[in-house]
Amino acid sequence: MASFPPSVNEKLIARSRPIGELLAPTSPFDKKCGRENWTVAFAPDGSYFAWSQGHRIVKLVPWTKCFNNFLLHGTKNVTNSVNTRLSRENSDGGQKNKPCEHIIDCGDIVWSLAFGSSVPEKQSRCVNIEWHRFKFGQDQLLLATGLNNGRIKIWDVYTGKLLLNLMDHTEVVRDLTFAPDGSLILVSASRDKTLRVWDLKDDGNMMKVLRGHQNWVYGCAFSPDSSILCSVGASKAVFLWDMDKYSMIRKLEGHHNDVVACEFSPDGALLATASYDTRVYVWDPHIGVILMEFGHLFPAPTPIFAGGANDRWVRSVSFSYDGLHIASLADDKMVRFWSIEEDYPVQVAPLNNGLCCAFSTDGSVLAAGTHDGSVYFWATPKHVSSLQHLCRMVIRRVMPTSQVRNLPVPSKVVEFLSYLT
Repeated sequence: MASFPPSVNEKLIARSRPIGELLAPTSPFDKKCGRENWTVAFAPDGSYFAWSQGHRIVKLVPWTKCFNNFLLHGTKNVTNSVNTRLSRENSDGGQKNKPCEHIIDCGDIVWSLAFGSSVPEKQSRCVNIEWHRFKFGQDQLLLATGLNNGRIKIWDVYTGKLLLNLMDHTEVVRDLTFAPDGSLILVSASRDKTLRVWDLKDDGNMMKVLRGHQNWVYGCAFSPDSSILCSVGASKAVFLWDMDKYSMIRKLEGHHNDVVACEFSPDGALLATASYDTRVYVWDPHIGVILMEFGHLFPAPTPIFAGGANDRWVRSVSFSYDGLHIASLADDKMVRFWSIEEDYPVQVAPLNNGLCCAFSTDGSVLAAGTHDGSVYFWATPKHVSSLQHLCRMVIRRVMPTSQVRNLPVPSKVVEFLSYLT
């Protein structure tokens, strides 16, 4: 298990190149509370970028157009140059499939966002599928918004129309994630200590309630094949769920304080978790072992002090598309880019009051949201993947750790295809 004292050489580490920023509009009478950007998200096909701008507002921008504007006009872009405003109930503004900039009023503070796209051959799990209010086609793109009042609103991204209003949670919906397989299965994580599974192809029917967390649930993430769900929460909780049986597989133990974010690698072989204990752990989720530790405070706090008032709480973590880089965002006003092949950050970037981060679909850009509703973007590290990493990525997409270990090949080949412990 690798760890690194982050303060030793960070002055010598390369700074990430800023790409641009989207600054939230402000007025002299704006309340600071309620402006937080708790979540940012890129559409699976890279067509849109969305973020919670504060005060009930979600902003949707065509990502390619936004990125090109940064390249042509420099980094600054104030977000009140809006061409369409959508009401919180419904609107038909914008033509379907033609990316268009929108503002959506969700009616309450927005804590979570998730894009979902439909694959028609993935049918609803509902037995009675003779009639549904919505027929989702190949080109369907949805945006789910989790609200302060426990509601989840589902929007058609192209038209801005409100499609569904899901109302079973009793507390803040802290995170949302769609199954990557195009089934439009949505999982929500809430402060009411539950995760709920929704089938949007069955008109938003709630299929299952996953119970096991004893305190707030902060985040959730699907594995790339949609078979496993990770959920994280208060009291050091990291749980893995079998999404075919809706049962708990195992608890991952190692963090010393609340765990607030999680994400799988693109091949599903690794799981990154971020905690208030100042650490990011990278796990092998199939055997429950910590492979790497990325520390944000040196020396690392002892367990009894982990998560104290040390200005190093890790707020967010994200895995890049290349499966090689991880981004973490902490309270020490720094964004760090880590490589799973190194035990130190390969790039860093300054950021005040950061709350969340996410890589673009192609992994070339990192977006980070802040307390004032703004978003900042950086170019991600450029690196040619090794032959070993490319081979691992291919084989681990279809084989868990146990199957790789049992391959009828020389032990050196098994070692070559395994992530280090």
